[in-house]
Amino acid sequence: MSFHRSRPIDFEGHNEEVRRVWRAYHAGRPHRVPVEICGSIRNYFNNPELNRSGFDFEDFFTDPRAQVECQLAWQKYARWNIVCDREMGPPQGGWPLAVDLQNSYEAGWFGCPLRCFGLDVPDTEEILKERKERLFDLEPPDPLRGGLLGRAMEFFDYMHQAGPRMEFEGLPVKPPATIPGEGTDGPFTVACKLRGAAEVCLDLYEDPEYFHALMDFVTAQTIRRMKAIREWRWSLRPESPDRGQFRRPGWYFADDSIALLSVGQYREFVLPYHRRLVAEFSDGTGVSMHLCGDATRHFPTLKAELGVRTFDTGFPVDFAWLRRELGPEVRINGGPSIMLVKDGPSAAIAGEVRRICGSGIMDGGRFVLIAANNLAPCTPIEHVEALSEAGKRFGTYPEA
Repeated sequence: MSFHRSRPIDFEGHNEEVRRVWRAYHAGRPHRVPVEICGSIRNYFNNPELNRSGFDFEDFFTDPRAQVECQLAWQKYARWNIVCDREMGPPQGGWPLAVDLQNSYEAGWFGCPLRCFGLDVPDTEEILKERKERLFDLEPPDPLRGGLLGRAMEFFDYMHQAGPRMEFEGLPVKPPATIPGEGTDGPFTVACKLRGAAEVCLDLYEDPEYFHALMDFVTAQTIRRMKAIREWRWSLRPESPDRGQFRRPGWYFADDSIALLSVGQYREFVLPYHRRLVAEFSDGTGVSMHLCGDATRHFPTLKAELGVRTFDTGFPVDFAWLRRELGPEVRINGGPSIMLVKDGPSAAIAGEVRRICGSGIMDGGRFVLIAANNLAPCTPIEHVEALSEAGKRFGTYPEA
């Protein structure tokens, strides 16, 4: 097993096929299931065969030069080695940079201290775990420079100063368009990061008044931050096509921690805050939502109450049940267990893709095969190719 392709790929031919696949999919006449395989920068740091930089996650979070170098190295690897329905080879127009603070940016913005663990992803410490009453002393953070977003703005400025003078693999390096914070990982998930997951769940029973005070604070400040960052971006780029539009089609958010709740608890304690977000940022034509964990019991409620029309899953799900419950018009992104993709063997990966595609999930043409949202570090390239090839083989529509 290896982590690099042994055979060259025809980038031009591959990219033309990708364009055909997605054109057909978006036109509602797919000839096969699109295959998307994503991997975060964690795949770079946790694989010693890829990370030859000497940097770790602490460097990535504290040194903008390290973040730029590692982002470019990971992009080069992915575009030359991970075969799926995405553009491969040299990027058209140059290499895009982004300020990347992983999933710590929101809790860090509220003031949670950041802890680093070398090559593992940093995380934040709960500031309300021991003294919940501190909530009532918290000041609303600065939307652009509060907490960890102050560092995000420093990285943004650095990338804008250094990027235009840089080249990588003979192409320009493009500075980021924004900083983290225009979206959200979800108010319930953020509340768990501030207070602690066990503590928040106990608050549901023991102190619901406090729970709602926490959720109201998190939701109100999240909306304030998201709007302020967009307005700042629009001031930098008046030509932005979404300028002035807080509500947009297909607005996307997440809230992984609702996997901790029953359907009844979600409806009573979290749904009202999700409604506030959707009212502010969705134009009513459909919401997209990412949910890791065993959360499919919530999907019918999310469709009916929030108008979610795209679900991005990151956990093994019952695909047949999902399609029956959600109907043919809802897009579902899903695939094999991420550890199956990592550990294989290739024949088992192909067999699982065949089972999934034969479950009824393809009915309506709104299914996208993914590697459980995020590749596990050190996944062999042979297993990535097994997933992609199986998607092409078993994800063909009869009329194609």
